[in-house]
Amino acid sequence: MSSKRTYQHLSPEERAVIMIECQNGTSLREIARRTQRSAATISRELTRAGCCSASDPYNATAAGQAYYQRRQRCRRKPRLQGGSPLYQFVHDRLMYFRWSPQQIASRLRYLPSDTRPGLVSHETIYATIYAQPRGALKQGMIQALRQAKTSRGMRRTTAAGSSFVPESLRIVHRPEDIEHRLVPGHWEGDFIKGAFNRSAIGTLVERKTRFVILCRMDGCTAADAMEGFTPQTKRPPAFLRQSLTCDRGSEMACHADLSKRLKLDVWFCDPHASWQRGSNENINGLLCQFLPKGTDLSQPSQTMLNDIARQLNGCPRQTLGWRNPEEVMAEELAKWSSGVALDS
Repeated sequence: MSSKRTYQHLSPEERAVIMIECQNGTSLREIARRTQRSAATISRELTRAGCCSASDPYNATAAGQAYYQRRQRCRRKPRLQGGSPLYQFVHDRLMYFRWSPQQIASRLRYLPSDTRPGLVSHETIYATIYAQPRGALKQGMIQALRQAKTSRGMRRTTAAGSSFVPESLRIVHRPEDIEHRLVPGHWEGDFIKGAFNRSAIGTLVERKTRFVILCRMDGCTAADAMEGFTPQTKRPPAFLRQSLTCDRGSEMACHADLSKRLKLDVWFCDPHASWQRGSNENINGLLCQFLPKGTDLSQPSQTMLNDIARQLNGCPRQTLGWRNPEEVMAEELAKWSSGVALDS
């Protein structure tokens, strides 16, 4: 019956025995017998320590320090080390541009190999953030994430409200080309409530290009919603104002007047089905980075909201092939302009 062979590194006690026996002039084989090691192991240890003659005695302390230094060099270095160009790239995009780890990792793969600082996966970025010791840097990087969770794996749930809408305006009657995002001009709309539900801003997301428009509201009533949506929704050309899909909140009670004023169709989602406005819900989550829950939303000006929307429209999106909404919207406008030129 053969015994299983295992290998263990020399311990500090064994190195001390080797040093004492070498000073006493003991042979290598005798030292190996006393330490229950191979003679080749003792020979390699003395060679690594540079003990080739009596003038170079073996020093157990120096040999142990050299051993630990070699072990440190053998360990795999972290991909994201503080001070490296790759770490700085990830840190700046996360903290200042508010990109998600997946957007950062995908943009690195998209950059030319001679200009990018390196490659890293989004899981490595998450692991680096949560593996940091407690402090202001870790807290700031966690706050820069989409959900700002203190630990990974926690889910948040929200409840959706509902109200009665005409049967003809239910989302089930919405045309198929809107559902499949075939053409631009179809928007999803919602409201973000501020502290104590006393203030709000409107969010609009174009379904095909994911282009974002933010609307400042003077209040939370249906009249305020109509007055806030109207000037911002009129900014895109008429061909980009075809329909608006929203939830059943009381803020859309003036939907008939809004539809007539903007000359677009209004559709309503089913009760408790916020996923039917998936693009809009995603943007609402991203806005929490700029306007945390509990903020008085009457304070931000329309100029500030436009700056936030511009930053969101400049972020690469996975569903757009890691292009940003601003680029895709520019392509749609160019197609429309060329079509008008051909028709004329």
